[in-house]
Amino acid sequence: MALWGGRFSSGPDAAFKQFNDSLPFDYQMAEQDIIGSIAWAGALQQVDVLTGNEHQELVNALQQLQSEVEENPTAVATSGFEDIHSYVEAKLIGKVGDLAKKLHTGRSRNDQVATDFRLWSRQSAEQILTAIGSLKAAFIAVAERELGTILPGYTHLQRAQPVLFSHWCMAYVEMLERDESRLNDAIARLNVCPLGCGALAGTAYPIDRQALASTLGFTEASRNSLDSVSDRDFVVELLSCASISMIHLSRFAEDLIFYNSGEAGFIELSDSVTSGSSLMPQKKNPDALELIRGKTGRVFGAFSAMMMTLKALPLAYNKDMQEDKEGLFDAMPTWLACIHMAQACLNGLKVNSERTLLAARGGHANATELADYLVAKGIPFREGHHIVGELVQVAIAKQKNLEQLPIEEFKAVCDAIEEDVYPVLEIDACIAARQAIGGTSLPQVSDAIKTAKKKRQITVRDATLNDVEAIAGLVQYWAKVGENLPRAKSDMVHSINEFAVTEVDGNVTGCASLYIYDTGLAEIRSLGINPSVEVKGQGQQLVDYLLSKAKKLALHRIIVLTRVPGFFTKQGFIDCTKESLPEKVMKDCELCLRKDNCDEVAMEFMLTNKSSKFISCRYVA
Repeated sequence: MALWGGRFSSGPDAAFKQFNDSLPFDYQMAEQDIIGSIAWAGALQQVDVLTGNEHQELVNALQQLQSEVEENPTAVATSGFEDIHSYVEAKLIGKVGDLAKKLHTGRSRNDQVATDFRLWSRQSAEQILTAIGSLKAAFIAVAERELGTILPGYTHLQRAQPVLFSHWCMAYVEMLERDESRLNDAIARLNVCPLGCGALAGTAYPIDRQALASTLGFTEASRNSLDSVSDRDFVVELLSCASISMIHLSRFAEDLIFYNSGEAGFIELSDSVTSGSSLMPQKKNPDALELIRGKTGRVFGAFSAMMMTLKALPLAYNKDMQEDKEGLFDAMPTWLACIHMAQACLNGLKVNSERTLLAARGGHANATELADYLVAKGIPFREGHHIVGELVQVAIAKQKNLEQLPIEEFKAVCDAIEEDVYPVLEIDACIAARQAIGGTSLPQVSDAIKTAKKKRQITVRDATLNDVEAIAGLVQYWAKVGENLPRAKSDMVHSINEFAVTEVDGNVTGCASLYIYDTGLAEIRSLGINPSVEVKGQGQQLVDYLLSKAKKLALHRIIVLTRVPGFFTKQGFIDCTKESLPEKVMKDCELCLRKDNCDEVAMEFMLTNKSSKFISCRYVA
């Protein structure tokens, strides 16, 4: 039965139903719809719409339904319901009867779909962030392996100046870091919860929407119900991020397609990412790269279509907005697949360093060095530029490279040129001369690789329920060695909104929580870093993240209890006395294994001049 059938005396035309139904594609949000429904059931219990027993019965049924959906998600798409919301409600009615009908109290499909779609988008974006981190690592690995390999650099597809192959790799690392930054910004803006806004005017029930948002891992509840149900900026932003990133992937693909050609012969692609010709047995075609280049158009198309759909829609929700999903549902997996395929191409890449060096020496790529040599001899650059142009003509006529010309031919064009010109024209000298920041000299490229490895994907973010297992492992490890207080996993689930985590290459490797007492007192606790991960700086970034969060919450004085005071001194903390810590915080020390032999140092950091609120922190180095 349709969710809206009471107003109508007859059912929809079959053709209209097929045209109208969204389940064939929005079935992909089944998991998100169920998660949102579980959270909404909790909110309804809080306002006494559901009893405790009713709430538990609904949650049990929803969790059972989630397991069924996970076993066979595509079966949902062909079940014949109008959309994912009607599917979930019908299946829930089948499990708990009329009780399921109470779950829709106070909410609309408008705020429901907006919530589901944001949850799906956030999850997809986080998967792509992980993939971008892995692709960056693959570029860095090739850059390290090929450090010293010389490649001709191009402008207008003409040989211009020699560069290190590693410099080429690191150019794409820069692009990926911008892609990463844009996507993180987009996630921050989409991470706002519209649930509880109803159809357009809000809900009539006193729902704690901020608590509801926290339950679902959102940073905050949306502030305007009209905007909340009709906002699809986050879709446009994600498609924009995808389109820009696909430009980078397409340029990468084009570079390698050219480098792989018989005319260049600079690289060889692995058999695993190439195919043969049905007619010509000698062919080895770069199909993976060509598909990356080709699929870029699909993502661009989704971006353009979404903007056209939204450009003239009045507030609030309109059925046009059903067109928001298919484009993103296609673009995000396409983007992710292209990132994975780009990494596969890199992983099996073989570089023909002899061929690249030979090409770099050809094409008079050292002409700029010769012009700089003349400038050092006191000749103005513009005049030197002209002289070098004449010498290039001489070299072409002689079918030689510049460095192969005898000194007499140099002097016939410019008498200022001496024997000392030959070392300047050596290919290694051309590379070494580019010593300014961002240049292709070996020290500069080595520093770029070192910096990229140091930055290697430390991401700090608010935790989600998906992180509970990783957080529990970290807390239990440090509790066993006596550095942290033990916590039950169920406690972490209930307080997941208090946690922040660090990720390295997409894996949770550090955590900390900000606990706020009834009095407004706050404490940073359960802070620890995975000791097997060598990437440095996670502790500092977690502390910085929580200091920023504390400031936003109008907390004023930050207290730490630590065995590594030198670390906190560098972060601006100063010593204070343990006697200044509030009683509630000190009570926790009763649980500490070292309570009778405490060697922690108390320190403080003042966010403002006020000092009525406190944070204490036990930091694991």
